[in-house]
Amino acid sequence: MTGAPRYKAALAALLVAFPGVSLAEKVAGLTLPDDARRIGMNRYQVDRKYEDLLRYFRTALPPARHPRRPIADQPGVKAVHIENPGAKPGSWEGLNVYELKGETRLFILVKAKS
Repeated sequence: MTGAPRYKAALAALLVAFPGVSLAEKVAGLTLPDDARRIGMNRYQVDRKYEDLLRYFRTALPPARHPRRPIADQPGVKAVHIENPGAKPGSWEGLNVYELKGETRLFILVKAKS
């Protein structure tokens, strides 16, 4: 077997073993978790707990490069804003992760094109 067929077989095996790798949706350059479902324009519901989603984004978007700040101060609402300081027009400039009434959601803020 030459190098090219072996490479293709390895790639096919990888995609079969990890289907989420190929299914991850990107919005304005931001890769969303596999379980994110679109519920509106730049709005997604995620089937995991708020803390688990923050853990996901802590790995995907390190806090040293993507600052965070709390954005809600109400009983029963948890919310954090994650910034993208290097945002270019058309890419994501911020991400709101929030939990309300037991549902975890995302809202992606896209930087306006000039």
